[in-house]
Amino acid sequence: MKKIEAIIRKSKFDETKVALHDMGVTFFSYWDVTGVGNEKEGHVYRGVSYSTADIQRRYLSIVVKDSFVQKTVDVICKTAHTGNVGDGKIFVSPIDEAYRIRTKEKGEDSLK
Repeated sequence: MKKIEAIIRKSKFDETKVALHDMGVTFFSYWDVTGVGNEKEGHVYRGVSYSTADIQRRYLSIVVKDSFVQKTVDVICKTAHTGNVGDGKIFVSPIDEAYRIRTKEKGEDSLK
């Protein structure tokens, strides 16, 4: 099992959520976060300078079977992509064990 953590633009969250559900991800957690990225300069729009250093993002935490990792990452990359600075990051890390409290299932069975 792997844990996929994705930090994406809030404006791309709904599209990403639908795509994840459509491909079989039945559960994940998410919350709003603010981060500081590499971009140091702001953008100018109609003569007003806007800081892009502190940007609101949505953080997704998804645990999937090993065989489902690449498909999940591909869907997030496709739906969250704008091609602009600040599209986000994805991190994949191992999960040693998982348990479903209600049924006491463990391992991949707990992810159903």
